[in-house]
Amino acid sequence: MPAKRVFLMIMDSFGIGEEPDALAFGDFNVNTLRSCTASSKLNCPNLAKLGLFQVDGIKDADYNRKDRVGGVSKEDRSKAPAGSVARMRELSAGKDTIIGHWELAGLVSPKPMPTFPNGFPQEFLDAFSERVGRKCFVNKPYSGTEVIRDFGMQHLMTGDLIVYTSADSVFQIAANKAVVPLEELYRDCEIAREMLRGDLAVGRVIARPFVGDSPENFKRTSERRDYALSPFAPTMIDKIHAAGMDTIGVGKIGDIFNGQGLSESTHTSGNADGCALTSRIQARTDWKGLCFVNLVDFDMLYGHRRDIDGYANAISEYDQWLTGFMKNMKDDDVLMISADHGCDPAYDKTTDHTREYVPLLMYGKPIDAMIKEGRLEKNNGTRQGFTYCADTVLAALGISR
Repeated sequence: MPAKRVFLMIMDSFGIGEEPDALAFGDFNVNTLRSCTASSKLNCPNLAKLGLFQVDGIKDADYNRKDRVGGVSKEDRSKAPAGSVARMRELSAGKDTIIGHWELAGLVSPKPMPTFPNGFPQEFLDAFSERVGRKCFVNKPYSGTEVIRDFGMQHLMTGDLIVYTSADSVFQIAANKAVVPLEELYRDCEIAREMLRGDLAVGRVIARPFVGDSPENFKRTSERRDYALSPFAPTMIDKIHAAGMDTIGVGKIGDIFNGQGLSESTHTSGNADGCALTSRIQARTDWKGLCFVNLVDFDMLYGHRRDIDGYANAISEYDQWLTGFMKNMKDDDVLMISADHGCDPAYDKTTDHTREYVPLLMYGKPIDAMIKEGRLEKNNGTRQGFTYCADTVLAALGISR
């Protein structure tokens, strides 16, 4: 029996160990999960029940030999998954949000998106400033919290836009809401998205509003907005939509796919808001198809800020929410949990994403049926490509790939 509804939830940046080519991406001995298991804040019985600690690489790891990890006994961690699990290796030439999500949805990106370690060309910035009516400054890779601390006062005094990038393919604009109204900031990002083409075609333009009147109280708000490129080919979202089913995006899914193929999309303010909205969608009876959820706090608030305890606590809060969600699942519902890359909160070489394997945890009666029919294993080992996620979503919904 095919599933009626699939809930695909992305724990943004929840990597589970470095990939073989991690060093080529500047990463060595990285493992987001391992770093979080060192924290006393980690408590994840539901993820353990779903088989997290049975995934390739995790079940044999040194930290899995301890008596208790994440509040779960060694005996319980060694039990067979409640559904089905896999470890997925990224094949795309990148470790960013856009490329990771696109591959989860079925597209491998053989070329990396452009990055600007020395900032964007001055000719572009001059043309952009002319279009938006404000000057730009900074124009180099920077931490999002540090750039407003270091340059926020100059922005308040001049009204110039803080423009910066990172190791990812991004063009970011930070602006204080007291100086640049939110709608103006969004309009400026739309203009940048329109202008950044060809060799300048970054994966995302990101609006970064903040508040406060001094470096001591500057704070980014939850009104971030991403403006992405459209996928270069149809994704699983398009295929599900073409099959006459619903495609619901939660969080920044709509931004990541530029709305392509989505029948419904809602921005969220963070993990708690995203989970609450997902619960409301679960309670609805007016749809069938895919609910695709991104939970951004793992990455944005804790991974990039190298906050181990914060990351571990966020996992625990999500795990606690899973108790009610799993209890309320219908017989034809499927829950799938994965990630788009790593962002090891203990890695002190950079504050960037880390090149890691990601888990795929699958649960629900349609998954049990697929196992019984031989279309899935309890443990599917290591799969080459995040595209395994898209293949499984489509198979669960009974849609031809």
